Amino acid sequence: MKYSTSLKLNHIFRRLYASPGHANAYLVLYARKNRLGINRVGLTTGKKLGHAVVRNRVRRRLREIYRLHEADFRPGYDIVVVARSRAVGASFEQLTHAYLSLAARAGLLGDGAR
Repeated sequence: MKYSTSLKLNHIFRRLYASPGHANAYLVLYARKNRLGINRVGLTTGKKLGHAVVRNRVRRRLREIYRLHEADFRPGYDIVVVARSRAVGASFEQLTHAYLSLAARAGLLGDGAR
């Protein structure tokens, strides 16, 4: 991730959960400006999704989706993506479409993005 770092601090996650989110069948996305000029991305997968192997697979897929489309995102946001249980059985294309549509709804994608 060239333009981003990972989000790890609990108080930032809590602050984002208090902001309005955007949701679809697979994911919930929370975003907020951070005044840093870079994006910080956090991923959440709850125990409802399955065992550690399943949760880690979903996280790897979400990280890869962001990495592939990182240049399309506007800089300066804290982003938290929460995976829902339907994300486990979703294909990579379905997750990509879900992720990018939520990012577009949240206003995170630049003008040249999909």
